[in-house]
This record gives sequence, structure tokens and C-alpha cells, in this order.
Amino acid sequence: MLTQQIESVTSGYVRRKTVLITLSIGVAFAVGLSMLRIVVPAIQLWHYLLPGFALSILMSFFVPKLFVGIAFDSGGVASGPMTATFVLAFAQGASEAIEHSNILVDSFGVISMVAMTPLIALQVLGLLYKIKSKKSEAS
Repeated sequence: MLTQQIESVTSGYVRRKTVLITLSIGVAFAVGLSMLRIVVPAIQLWHYLLPGFALSILMSFFVPKLFVGIAFDSGGVASGPMTATFVLAFAQGASEAIEHSNILVDSFGVISMVAMTPLIALQVLGLLYKIKSKKSEAS
């Protein structure tokens, strides 16, 4: 639904498939980082969230405003009920499989990671579109 609305609002400039792939990469990156956090006990949640949200806020000054709105909206969409259900169960299972991990501590923050990475991924997409449009204007 979000991807269809984006394609509709941008009159096809931002394609549905591109947004879907970017969101998928962002969520996959979040799950990967969360699993790394479960495996390596020295990594704390704030090691990811503080620089990640700082980067997303910093990028919002350089990315076209359309992409900033899309990115922040996608963070909420990506961390919805389906993701929370499956990713939390996945993190719980991974945490139970490792001896030194604590399920409550290690699984905490997985959804916040899933909410953060689409922000960054879609803003990077916005930067790429900005560069692409400047190149096409120069030609």
C-alpha cells in the first residue's frame, strides 16, 4: 500500500519496486545487525541506535523533502505487526540457541532497529535520485 501511494504521488518517478527493494534491504540489514548483537555480547543497542538516528536526522537536511517524509513514514510501516511478530520470534529463537545470551536483553530493541534502517535506506535512495536528477539536468 505504501509503495503504491509513493508511486502514485510521484507520478511514477519513484517506482514501487525500487521502494520495495530498498525497504527490504533496510529490514534485512536491521535483522542482520540485531543477530550480530545477540552473538557478540559487547555490542550494546545504543551502539546502533545513536549513530543510526543521528545519521538519519543529518541526512534529512540533504535529501529531497519528499524522500524524508517517505523515509520516516516507512519506518513505522516496516516495524508493523507482521514484522514485530516474526522478527521478535526469530530473535528469541536465536537468543535461546546461544548460551551466553539473555533473551530479554538481546531481543530488546530489534523492532527499533527495524524502524531505523528503512529511514536510512530510503534517504540514501533519495540522495541517489537527487544525484541522478542533477546529472540529467546537466546533460
